[in-house]
Amino acid sequence: MFNNKKENENTRNNLNSSTSVNLLGVGTVIEGEISSEGDIRIDGKIIGTVTSRAKVVVGSTGTVEGDVFCKNADVSGKVTGKMDVKELLFLKESALIDGDISTNKLVVEAGAKFNGSCNMGTSSVSNNGSVNRNESKATATIGEQAAI
Repeated sequence: MFNNKKENENTRNNLNSSTSVNLLGVGTVIEGEISSEGDIRIDGKIIGTVTSRAKVVVGSTGTVEGDVFCKNADVSGKVTGKMDVKELLFLKESALIDGDISTNKLVVEAGAKFNGSCNMGTSSVSNNGSVNRNESKATATIGEQAAI
């Protein structure tokens, strides 16, 4: 009843197949490379590269001083470095990006600040900074929320 072997095996298999959610809290500073299969939420500060096969969220108190590579991203805080987002990058009104962006889709809320170039489409920025040239260049005017 309490030691059901089949139930324990199913629980272990579900834990191994699910993605994790990682949280870096306010006041925490990490120097180095962060890599995860699951989501990452940053409310503290990371000095280094952030890589996720899922979503990266930079909260309003969050700061990343380094490059970000992920599938999707929501930014309310500050990122200083290049961002390579495979699918959707959402810049909230309090976002500040100082660096180049490569993404498939970009949503910019009124008030978000962005300094750098933006490559959209099927392009990607590699870890060494080279850009695949299958992209369309885009310029976003920050005003009303718009999907580009």
